Amino acid sequence: MNLKHLLMLGLATASLLPAQEANRQVVHQKTEIRLREIAARTRGALGFVALDLTSGERFALNETLTFPQASAIKIAILMEVYKQAEEGKFKLTDARRIARADKVGGSGILKHLGDDTVELSLADLCVLMIVLSDNTATNLLIDLVGLENINRTLDALGLPHTRVRRRMLDTAASWRGDENVSTPAEAARIMEILFKGEFQNRATCEAILALLRQTQGGSIQAALPAHIPVAFKPGGIAGVTTEWAIVELPGRPYVLVVMENYGLETDADTAIKELAVVVHEHFSRLAQAAPHGAYVEKPR
Repeated sequence: MNLKHLLMLGLATASLLPAQEANRQVVHQKTEIRLREIAARTRGALGFVALDLTSGERFALNETLTFPQASAIKIAILMEVYKQAEEGKFKLTDARRIARADKVGGSGILKHLGDDTVELSLADLCVLMIVLSDNTATNLLIDLVGLENINRTLDALGLPHTRVRRRMLDTAASWRGDENVSTPAEAARIMEILFKGEFQNRATCEAILALLRQTQGGSIQAALPAHIPVAFKPGGIAGVTTEWAIVELPGRPYVLVVMENYGLETDADTAIKELAVVVHEHFSRLAQAAPHGAYVEKPR
């Protein structure tokens, strides 16, 4: 093949790439319209980020607004516990006895157990905090690592708008404005950091994700096919609904974070499920599509 033919082939190949990028952009715009229509139907303030962890493709709405986090903020607390354990400040096998004074209401199981009769390891408290969203376990872990240390770590990660300012069920602190908060953009970044193994080390991130895969409840997982693993943490208090998730779609894993406050009735739950379906449909198409958008079996 002579130089002229090589140049022509190169030009032809190059011309295909922008064309397909343009086609994918059409699909992206249609998906974005659908997502915004869903968000518009809620009566509260709603923000979301959907991030393709393979290509970086992104959908977002109100991503820099600050929202209360309820139990979703427990991911940041868990990260600090693992960090300090690695630094040798304590061992995850260290035991902690649960006293009556430690117990708070809301979600969890520890509040129902005996006073000063139960002793659990810090690792067990982490499991209860994430899997059952136990508020007593969470407060014990906050006291262990310290609010200032959690926020210092968040600052080091470049997350200045994600703050842990109070213990669980401290309504007086909430009324003072000392709320546990984040933004859709920063929560999505936290999930991306964990997925990529960029917090401490890969083993620590995998340990955190393993717990998040055991979480119970949540709207995103409920809206997706049962065989798709989801590492997530939902949160909810009156008027507030949040969920941070990594959907481990084969070949196209992605982050989906949704937050709403000033919410009414079941608006947020419905919206999160609808958003989850549309986002999953979008990334699933890309996961199975050949370069020109045909759904053909990938050669082995």
